[in-house]
Amino acid sequence: MDDAYCETPAAAPVPVDAGPPYAECVLCRKPTEFPESTKGSTLCPVCAWQEAGRNACSG
Repeated sequence: MDDAYCETPAAAPVPVDAGPPYAECVLCRKPTEFPESTKGSTLCPVCAWQEAGRNACSG
């Protein structure tokens, strides 16, 4: 049997600089998609999705 076929590929190295400094979410403090210079309250994608669901169900 070909052993190279069953080997797991090596993990890709994590880049040291992942881009510009991102603003943190005002609810969970995780990085958002927005730069730090963004004005107003910034939400990460998860919190934005949850907030949209709450607003949609509030009637």
